[in-house]
Amino acid sequence: MGPVPLFKCGHPAYEDGMNYLTDPQEIERRSMAIIEAEAPPPRAYSGIAWQVVRRMIHTSADFEMLDLVRFHPDAVIQGMAALAGGCTIFTDTRMACMGIPQRRMDPLGCKVVSFMSDPDVAVLARERETTRAVVAVDKAVADPSVRIFVIGNAPTALLRLIERIEAGDVQPALVVAMPVGFVNAAESKAMFMEKSPAPYIAVQGRKGGSPLAACVVNALAQALLDGASEEAILGDWT
Repeated sequence: MGPVPLFKCGHPAYEDGMNYLTDPQEIERRSMAIIEAEAPPPRAYSGIAWQVVRRMIHTSADFEMLDLVRFHPDAVIQGMAALAGGCTIFTDTRMACMGIPQRRMDPLGCKVVSFMSDPDVAVLARERETTRAVVAVDKAVADPSVRIFVIGNAPTALLRLIERIEAGDVQPALVVAMPVGFVNAAESKAMFMEKSPAPYIAVQGRKGGSPLAACVVNALAQALLDGASEEAILGDWT
């Protein structure tokens, strides 16, 4: 087999056309350069908020995130404070759990849990005739170290979290509210943003998913690891 041909794409973010890249860091650098070029200022987000949205665009290849992401005013600062304090992060899927690598959490003293595959969760879900996601949220609420809730799949998890917040059982530092789908996904997110006093980063409408939800935590954690300034953390968005 001969050498892999090089193709020229002519995108302004590339200096030499499109090459067959194998360096992950260079691929990411060029990807971010493309996003910056195709979503130039002025933007609705700045500082860490823009880093979060940019990471979401990178993960999904979806520039609609510019219009769909919603930030509670305290979301970034409270979320980063929880991460800096070595909190536990609950996710509603194993995919989201695996999408937040422990190598990034270890320097912050954080850990990521799911509970979705726990035998006791499955048993209680059958007994209560409800979803495992609901029971997993209840298990997370019982652990005071859980400060960040990452919901990327199950609307029932987000709805249950609303109930537990309203009951005064838990006050999350941050909720990443991004269940995806056609049944109750958009509605659960709209309800959460309307009713919950907890800080949130959410995606309006049907879009979302575990990879998207996980990348939000990764973006906040990486900003901390990179030594983000107070000005960047506070940011400015409309």
